[in-house]
Amino acid sequence: MIAIIDYGMGNLYSVSKALERMNAEYMMTSDQEELAKADGYILPGVGSFKDAMEILNETGLTQFVQKVVSEGKPLLGICLGMQLLFDESIENGEAKGLSLLPGRVIRIPDSVNGESFKVPHMGWNDLAIRNESPLLAGISSGYAYFVHSYFVDAADEDTLLATASYSVEVPAVVGRGNVYGTQFHPEKSSELGLAILENYINLVEGEKR
Repeated sequence: MIAIIDYGMGNLYSVSKALERMNAEYMMTSDQEELAKADGYILPGVGSFKDAMEILNETGLTQFVQKVVSEGKPLLGICLGMQLLFDESIENGEAKGLSLLPGRVIRIPDSVNGESFKVPHMGWNDLAIRNESPLLAGISSGYAYFVHSYFVDAADEDTLLATASYSVEVPAVVGRGNVYGTQFHPEKSSELGLAILENYINLVEGEKR
C-alpha cells in the first residue's frame, strides 16, 4: 500500500490517477494513523517551499515523515516534494527542509554566460542518467516534463541519479537509501514517467505485485 501524503499543496489528482492506471493499491490522506499503515509514501508538492514546510511542521507531518524514513519505509518526493527532501531553501525567504538528503534549493539563473533562459523552466527536457538505481531500472534515457523555478544546488554526487540541462545542471532524479525524488512530474511524463512510478511501486510492494 502506497500513501499519498495530503498536506494541501500537492497535485493529488494526477498522481492518484496514475497509480490507478497501474493498478497500485494506494490511499490519500493527512491522517497519521492511517498513513502509518502504508508500506511506502509519495510526497507531492506544488507551490512555495516555505509555505509547504510551515504546513508540514504545524501538522506534525515533518516528524512523521522523518520517522517512517528512519524505519526504512520508501519515500518518493515529486516536484516541490522532491525539494522538501533537502536541507533548506531560499524560496520566499530561508526555510529548513526535511533534511533527508543534503543540499540547498535556490532559484534557477535566468542568464548564464550571456545566454538568457526563461524561468520557470517549463516543458520537456532530456534526462542524463548519472547513477544506477532501482528507481531507474530499465531506463537509459528519455524526456520528462518539468515545471519549476528553483532547483537543488550542491547535492552530493552520489545522490544524483539523473540530471537535466537548463541554464544549470538540474538534479532531475535523486535518491539515497530509501529516499527518492523527481524534480519533474512523472505522472505527466509519458512512458518514462510511468516507468519510474512502476519501479517505485515495485520497490514498495516487492513480491506482492
